[in-house]
Amino acid sequence: MWNVRSYRNDSTAAGRPFAAVAVCCLLSSVAGPLAPRPVDGVRVLAVETIAGKSHWNFMRAVLRSLTDAGHAVTVFTPFPDGERDNYTEVDTSAAFRMKLDVDLAEVLEKFVRPSSILPLIVTVSRSLCDAIFQDDRMKAAMRPRADGADGGGDYDVVIVEPMGSECVSHAATVMGLPLVFVVPSPMISHFEGAFLGHVPNPAVVSHFMADHAVPRSFVQRFGNAILLAYSVFAVRYTEWSQKRDAATAPRPYDVLAPVHPSAVFVNSHFATEASRPTPPNFVHVGGLHLEKPKSLPHDILEFINESSNGVIYFTFGSVVKMSTMPDYIQKSFKDALAQVPQRVLWKYEGEMEDVPPNVMIKKWFPQRDILLHPKVKLFISHGGISGVYETVDAGVPVLGFPLFYDQHRNIANLVDAGMAISMELLSVSTDIVLNSILELINNEKYSINAKITSERFKDRPMSPEKLIVYWTEYIHRHKGASHLKSHALNLTWYQYFLLDVIAAILILSLIILFVCYTIIKIIYKNSLKYLYNFKPKSE
Repeated sequence: MWNVRSYRNDSTAAGRPFAAVAVCCLLSSVAGPLAPRPVDGVRVLAVETIAGKSHWNFMRAVLRSLTDAGHAVTVFTPFPDGERDNYTEVDTSAAFRMKLDVDLAEVLEKFVRPSSILPLIVTVSRSLCDAIFQDDRMKAAMRPRADGADGGGDYDVVIVEPMGSECVSHAATVMGLPLVFVVPSPMISHFEGAFLGHVPNPAVVSHFMADHAVPRSFVQRFGNAILLAYSVFAVRYTEWSQKRDAATAPRPYDVLAPVHPSAVFVNSHFATEASRPTPPNFVHVGGLHLEKPKSLPHDILEFINESSNGVIYFTFGSVVKMSTMPDYIQKSFKDALAQVPQRVLWKYEGEMEDVPPNVMIKKWFPQRDILLHPKVKLFISHGGISGVYETVDAGVPVLGFPLFYDQHRNIANLVDAGMAISMELLSVSTDIVLNSILELINNEKYSINAKITSERFKDRPMSPEKLIVYWTEYIHRHKGASHLKSHALNLTWYQYFLLDVIAAILILSLIILFVCYTIIKIIYKNSLKYLYNFKPKSE
């Protein structure tokens, strides 16, 4: 008799290679039509338009993602890092005025009020466009391709950081190439309509310079609407007035209509941003700049490890020089920090008098690596978006002192997440600072909420690096992906807000009311005549 079990085992074993081939064929036939076509190396021309270190850190992370995926990048930047495979730098630092370690008084004077910062940003942006596009190296990059083929120069895609003027898109306009914007902050509210075609609804989406995460009350919605309307007007009016002043000798970027971006890579994420509607080419890549952790320097690591009660990290970033804070503010911080049981790492430029014994002062600290240390209990910050995502990734509570631009809303989002307390820098006192620090450290709800926010932040279907590569390749594969651009870009402002439709409805309603009124009037007059004529006859 046959050994049925043996026969089945033998036949199964023999059939395994064929089954594997069949499964592979089946999977390839199913996945084949869905998988994107492979893309040869995309040639990217990138331009960093702002001389801010945190801005460059985000742009650099975008470009690093592309070069690591085998794409070739040429970048005009004021922060050269050194060339590598597939990566070429053009140093523009001579044409840029660096804004690092600024006095606090200058920040409060120029950057806090929208009426000050918005026109300033437009003016600075246009002056940088002059420097960039008058550079002979940029002119050479924008020349037509040597082989005479369609397209701009030797590139396939242009990646630029928008600032305050539409002039930054000039290279893509001249070269006829797809444009990608890189926004190192949350989405710039007053440019969202120009970039994507859709104006953020001020009833539900807080302006990126607002001091609230969500406009919940009538006062917040009213103020949010006014701020959005003012910011759009201020930016457009400043741009228009500068174009008018240069009308006799217009700049090249004022002659050509700017191109709309195929995609916008935004340093935001729904873990720290309120839910809101976005088009498909609005790509959230918050935390893209986060690098793999490194080991801490020996002196810092020893200082942290020897603290039995944990550590507080204190910095206001690379823009504001903390040594320029008023004396009463510095004294409030020093007196408060001297009373906490934790040790403190304080980024401070210059020499400090009367340094508390539990405080280490340095001009620079490896911020990300410090925040990831398990002994760090609190982050005292100004609310820059880079630091926000570093502390969210680490799950560390925040004591925020927002100063300008997007920082107020950044901190408000963390307060909304239950992991932060926000304070006004100019109104601090020793007791207020000390009580806030003790509340954040001793009340477990803040650390628990910080860990919950961190888990949400890390729970992603795809890393931000892969998103950058995918969408850049997608735009190249589909020749600019014009189908991603909203039809709203083709509408005038009154068409977008349905003012023509509303006007038509009002006119039609008035016509109907007038016709009804006329009919009723005629009926009324005829009725009176009838009654008048009927009465004598009946008598």
